[in-house]
Amino acid sequence: MNPSDHGFNPAFNMAVIKEVISDALERVRTPTPMRLRDLIRQIRAARTAAEERAVINKECAYIRSTFREEDSVWRCRNIAKLLYIHMLGYPAHFGQLECLKLIASPRFTDKRIGYLGAMLLLDERQDVHLLITNCLKNDLNSSTQFVVGLALCTLGAIASPEMSRDLAGEVERLMKSPNAYVRKKAALCAYRIILKVPELMEIFLPATRSLLSEKNHGVLITGVSLITEMCENSVDTLQHFKKIVPNLVRILKNLILAGYSPEHDVSGVSDPFLQVKILRLLRILGKNDVEASEAMNDILAQVATNTETSKNVGNTILYETVLSIMDIRSESGLRVLAINILGRFLLNNDKNIRYVALNTLLKTVHVDTSAVQRHRTTILECLKDPDVSIRRRALELSFALVNTSNIRTMMKELLLFLEKTDPEFKEMASSSIVLAAEKYAPNIKWHLDTLLSVLVAAGNYVRDDVVSCVIQLMVATPSQQTYMVSQLWSALENDTADRQPLTQVATWCIGEFGDLLLSPESGMQITETDVITVYQRLLTSAQNSAITKQYALTSLTKLSTRFHHTETSKIRELIESFGSHVQMELQQRGVEYSQLFGKYSYLRSGLLERMPPLEIQRTNIATHNGNVSQDLEEEDISPQDNQNSNALLVLLGGESGEHDLVAPPTKPSIATNQDLLDLLGGLDSGLEIMPESKPEDVRVNNESSITLQNNNNIINAINSTPDYLDDALPVTSNKPLETTVYDKGGLKIDFTLQKIPDAQNTTVVNVSAYNVTSAAFTEFVFQAAVPKTFQLQLLPPSGTVIPEGGMVTQILRVTTPTSKVALRMRIRVSYNCNGATITDQTEVNNFPVELWQ
Repeated sequence: MNPSDHGFNPAFNMAVIKEVISDALERVRTPTPMRLRDLIRQIRAARTAAEERAVINKECAYIRSTFREEDSVWRCRNIAKLLYIHMLGYPAHFGQLECLKLIASPRFTDKRIGYLGAMLLLDERQDVHLLITNCLKNDLNSSTQFVVGLALCTLGAIASPEMSRDLAGEVERLMKSPNAYVRKKAALCAYRIILKVPELMEIFLPATRSLLSEKNHGVLITGVSLITEMCENSVDTLQHFKKIVPNLVRILKNLILAGYSPEHDVSGVSDPFLQVKILRLLRILGKNDVEASEAMNDILAQVATNTETSKNVGNTILYETVLSIMDIRSESGLRVLAINILGRFLLNNDKNIRYVALNTLLKTVHVDTSAVQRHRTTILECLKDPDVSIRRRALELSFALVNTSNIRTMMKELLLFLEKTDPEFKEMASSSIVLAAEKYAPNIKWHLDTLLSVLVAAGNYVRDDVVSCVIQLMVATPSQQTYMVSQLWSALENDTADRQPLTQVATWCIGEFGDLLLSPESGMQITETDVITVYQRLLTSAQNSAITKQYALTSLTKLSTRFHHTETSKIRELIESFGSHVQMELQQRGVEYSQLFGKYSYLRSGLLERMPPLEIQRTNIATHNGNVSQDLEEEDISPQDNQNSNALLVLLGGESGEHDLVAPPTKPSIATNQDLLDLLGGLDSGLEIMPESKPEDVRVNNESSITLQNNNNIINAINSTPDYLDDALPVTSNKPLETTVYDKGGLKIDFTLQKIPDAQNTTVVNVSAYNVTSAAFTEFVFQAAVPKTFQLQLLPPSGTVIPEGGMVTQILRVTTPTSKVALRMRIRVSYNCNGATITDQTEVNNFPVELWQ
């Protein structure tokens, strides 16, 4: 019998024996390099960074020398040490080509270290990685599954788009391999290839569908991950895989109903990793799809009710189930079940689970607000949690739950939180409380009390917008002014050094309504001397900020007209003391206000009279937090929407003179002069609208309301009163000329034109807008534009509401050029009548000729 029949080949075995002997002799002749464990021991024994660098530099030098000598015997050990050095952050790029040599070796141990080095030292930015393509292709066709696995892992880690296109066919072939290990690795590699080159997705579609019929859970997980990535990147692929929903439901059902399997059991749950992957894929497939959602409703309910919650593994599955239920078109009962699961999470001792529950409820609160409202008590309890992240999420969720039915209860808890919370929360919480109170306040008195409580509880952490909001609301509600002035006075009598915003609001309101504070209706026994004593303490206190003292100084000046003249001398003395103050702003106010007690004392009562009611800018109360907006009580102030001046830019550039219905915009904006120059070219090559005389004046610029942005604006509004009244002083003219420029839809506008004697090239136009209908006009805005050879200045109107049979006035100033040019003016009106916003425009060319001659 031939020896080869027994599997013995003398020639082959002799060659192997010779190779082994030569390797042994080579190892004897070559000094043995340091082992990896010995290098690690030396590095860890280094006491300083310098000693560590010395050890590593010495070893790197030795490794370089072996690479130059083409030492193939110990190349594997040297690359292993070099990879450890690379992991410590030291340069190891000089070993890249040696990794390629190890990959080309027929020995598996060499290939393993070579591929590991390639994954760590190479990426698609390195040109060297292109040399590995041929080795990868050869190893993908190897008969050893572990060699194929190494090649697939490396391809997924370092594949460039070019390499992916070259080897995608090989990967697709391996996805159909009979070996489950190879199929799993190939599916993961396909996942990484799709991330690099999404257009290769179609190649893997047929093989991917077959992965769902696998019994091996490892292959199933990789298949579901691959399908998930495909569906997220392509709408067409998403539609294609919606057919597999029944298959996914069946797999998930088998996992739930399966008995104990030691191979897949984790804390009593059968393969939770696969369950989570399937739930995520179902969420993607069922989003905005009624049919697919209907097919998975039952299985989601089973998972939600049958999963054990005592272990963290079960909580993970429940969390994914909740996300799936809230994203698909699920039934209302199923959504309630999902929110109840999150409610149970809030009671968990693990703070991470509580945080996840709050975060998820915050995202889903607008989907089913009524179901979340059932857990309001638990959410409010989270405001007391020691963890700052949980408190922050609970606070955001609490404000999302506020509506008209629970505003009183929620505000009570939130104000208590505001009083006791850390300073980092006070600013955000105070502003959010103010916004919520503005939207859902049951009445004005409650609204004002809440704002006052915010000022007291938040202290110096109140934002400027809260101060402005309180002042605007006070001015706009005369019925509550006496009550609020007395409340603010009580707060001001105490030490308010740590409540500067409260002091600012109190001094502003007392200065504006000081006469109400001394009236019998206030129910307080206060004298003028008491008030001046408190102001003296505020103005001389070093703890009060300069802004607060500016408020107090302006307020004290106003009190000189609210009080009897017996105390005027004391007020004057206090104000004059600031004429030499080190703070420039306070010094300026001291000097200016002192003039009102001397040379210009006859102007003081007129300049310091009460400010007119300010229109409050409020956000629209729409369907929010599950409640449809409702009318507030009679004392409530309805929200006002400013007309967007962009509508003016559109309309003034056209020729239509008919009424246009314009929906109020969500964000008011002020058009710049240049915008008008671009779009009002019908009158001339451009238009120019003059600003008011000072930048700190209260501006009414294409808007129907005065917005006070911060504390300084309020002070500037008060201090600009002299300029404002000076601009609006009546102009004397022997022959005022009247003309009607607009008469349409029940709105009549008359111009009364008068020359200024001292400035013959300036004409004052008194605009009178009459309402001759039986319905009130609200949000009335009058705007005008002239050719650029003229200059136009618009002063604030007397109001923005024209009652039936009523009138609103406004003053325009037109400066004419030196040349005799006839004036042309384009006007635009906008107002709200019976719920509809009406805008119209027209051109005025019938001005009297004698004005320009």
